Amino acid sequence: MIDLRYVKKLIEMIDESTVDSVEITSDKGMKIRISKSPQQRGAIQMAAPMSMPAVAQPAAVPRLSPAQGLPAVTEGEAAPPAEAPKPAGLDVKSPMVGTYYRSPEPGSKPYVAVGDRVTKGQIVCIIEAMKIMNEIESEHSGIVREILVQDSQPVEYGQVLFKIDPNG
Repeated sequence: MIDLRYVKKLIEMIDESTVDSVEITSDKGMKIRISKSPQQRGAIQMAAPMSMPAVAQPAAVPRLSPAQGLPAVTEGEAAPPAEAPKPAGLDVKSPMVGTYYRSPEPGSKPYVAVGDRVTKGQIVCIIEAMKIMNEIESEHSGIVREILVQDSQPVEYGQVLFKIDPNG
């Protein structure tokens, strides 16, 4: 049986702290999970990258006339076309300071590897913070192109953990 006073006290303690969630499992298999923001569940909400509209190049390019020091327009010359920016991969960033783990336990298969397809909401790693294991979910679907941290490495808030190619 769960002591409701104990659960209520846990909720109050979480509300007054910076911890987002706590999970407690008893010896008898009972499990309690308390979370401040259930929609996050350890992941950062990120805005999708916006594409910028192409800027039309003028048909005439102004130049300085050496003799006059004034702008002179040469007709028929166009400026070299600007290179379109290459679409960068989408970043999965660390939502907290902690220790990065690529698998659920030592020696087990990693959650993801380079070249794996991931879907939005899929667990991609664990970050341990204050003795709590936080499952980090991908906010994007696509192919993992880079894993930028090593297993058991400390990570900072906002540090890029993975690059995901949404077009893959």
